[in-house]
Amino acid sequence: MSSPTGISICGIGAVTGYGWGREALWEGLRTTKPAAVLTQGFGADRGGGSDALDAGWVARVPDGGLDTDGRGRFARAMRAAAREAIEDAHRRGWSEGRRVGLLHAVVLGEVELWRDFYLAEHGDLRPRDYLALMPSTPMSTLMQEYGFHGPAMNVSAMCASGNAGLLTAKLWLESGIVDDVVLVATDLSLTPENVRHFVRLGVTVVDTDPLDGCRPFQEGSRGFVMGEASVAFVLSRHAREPYSSVLGGAMSHDAFHATSIDPTLHQVRRSFHDALSDAGVPASAVGYLNAHGPGTRQCDTTEATIADELFADDAGLYSVKPLVGHCQGAAAAVEVAVAALGYDRGHVPAPPKVAPAHPRLLHGTVPVDDRLTVKSSLGMGGHNSVVVLAPPA
Repeated sequence: MSSPTGISICGIGAVTGYGWGREALWEGLRTTKPAAVLTQGFGADRGGGSDALDAGWVARVPDGGLDTDGRGRFARAMRAAAREAIEDAHRRGWSEGRRVGLLHAVVLGEVELWRDFYLAEHGDLRPRDYLALMPSTPMSTLMQEYGFHGPAMNVSAMCASGNAGLLTAKLWLESGIVDDVVLVATDLSLTPENVRHFVRLGVTVVDTDPLDGCRPFQEGSRGFVMGEASVAFVLSRHAREPYSSVLGGAMSHDAFHATSIDPTLHQVRRSFHDALSDAGVPASAVGYLNAHGPGTRQCDTTEATIADELFADDAGLYSVKPLVGHCQGAAAAVEVAVAALGYDRGHVPAPPKVAPAHPRLLHGTVPVDDRLTVKSSLGMGGHNSVVVLAPPA
């Protein structure tokens, strides 16, 4: 990647467990009350399949959206978030260029519709309804809605998908392939079956309040509570009133294990160093590490170790996963949105501290100054990604 070129986030849209809209996300975070609620069918596995599960803590997107946006929750959330980001960018003075591209960061698409396709509808659907199962369909309908003619493409890198999409958008803009990019990251995959397997992996907590079970960089953390989200950004070189500037970033892969981080941390370190080099900034300019921070021992230890090695003593770290949940393929995008909104509003609503913590941990309402934010995301399977964000230029 080349040096920084004035690429900015100028529109934000969000659908999360807190509700439909970026203000619902922001106000939900400000309450410091987790989005997760006890939901029937997501509790402990008693060996009898999903029908035997009691209530468990998950942060599912509530019902909503437009019927005309699609049959499934996935398509409705994706198009609602994108529409909000585009309208927000227009209000803030953005005028789209001739070639607006669309990137959709996604791991799993219409999981509920696919389940019904096989188990309830026995593979018998009208062609139009069958096409709605494809993750490319809501992208195409969004392009039609706005008359955008740039490239449209899915990006997938597990939990790092949002960062991967942001870095791909940066490359598109720098290379001149597009004039502007709409980036959406969507994950509405919380079914009892999916949650149960993450519980079996030993990383997901469903049996206690999120602030009790998910404590990134604090003692007693048992993992993460699962969440859902669709988050969208408009990225442009021509933003009049941007939220944040995207200075640079980097990605690498551990090539080590399906779930575990390489204990040498070589590739994770490389991503941090390469991201700062790509942004053209020293580590001393970083004030905030907006961490992946899922509350698992290996991820939290990895990020805390690198923060202590690389950043100044007054650089803080935080993770909003105890509040929004771990939104899987949309996780990085939710967390980028929090950082960008934080620059715009002068503070970040971080989760409360509930146990002895790493000395860098930020908690509560954190004032944000003009120092840089590094957003790291460590996707399962070895997908390392780091993005460097700045206040609007």
